[in-house]
Amino acid sequence: MPTLQRIEGVTGPSAILVAPDLTGIAAAAADRIADWSAETIAARGSAHIALTGGSSASALAAALREPRRQTSIDWAQAHIWWGDERLVPSDHPDSNFGAALHDLLGPDGVPVPPANIHPFPIETALADGQDADWIAEAYATELVTTLPHREGLPAFEVILLGMGPDGHVLSVFPGSPALERDTPIVMAVPAPTHVEPHVARVTLSPRLLSVARHVLLMVSGAAKATMVRQVLTGERDPHRWPAQLALRENATWLLDAGSAAELDLPRVPA
Repeated sequence: MPTLQRIEGVTGPSAILVAPDLTGIAAAAADRIADWSAETIAARGSAHIALTGGSSASALAAALREPRRQTSIDWAQAHIWWGDERLVPSDHPDSNFGAALHDLLGPDGVPVPPANIHPFPIETALADGQDADWIAEAYATELVTTLPHREGLPAFEVILLGMGPDGHVLSVFPGSPALERDTPIVMAVPAPTHVEPHVARVTLSPRLLSVARHVLLMVSGAAKATMVRQVLTGERDPHRWPAQLALRENATWLLDAGSAAELDLPRVPA
């Protein structure tokens, strides 16, 4: 286990933990995913995990591929989903699914059966001339018919999140309609102009965070330190800083020394 510190003084998350670096974040995340998934598979027969994209996801994939974690989960009973996706083919460098195929689910990766891998149907939509709304509706149907439900919503065992430089999570950007109540559980998102890549997307609704058993948010790098400080210590305004939606009791935050650098809050050994 990596050496971790616990940050105190922030209301909401079950824990805010600081690792030395991105490798430490990934190891801490992988250990928790392995433990939580093994627990749920033993109790309920399967575990549904929603992946995120970005540099944290690549580091996490490397940690999950390590032999001791490969054998700590019955991967045949794990189901892999995505929190959001860009409307590009899977071989495009901006594809979250394509990155996971390369980093986590390839021949040397974790042995999840192909039937248990649930990407957004981007390839089908591109081939058939369908739009992002069609993709969102199709994915919502698959979620509703496959996942267990809690409070009337599909409930993941773990939803993984990153945080963008503007404080977004999933593809829920500041001011997004996805922040309103009773939004569809999967939504089309126009291409953002303020962050890259400038590509249309589809995203899970942040409403699903409330019914997930665990939410795990990973943020690394000094470039995000100011945003981390604003999100964790500023006034509560998720329309301005959507990452504040992860300030909830079922959420664990994993930061590194860089992203936590501006937090002037007490720390204790975790």
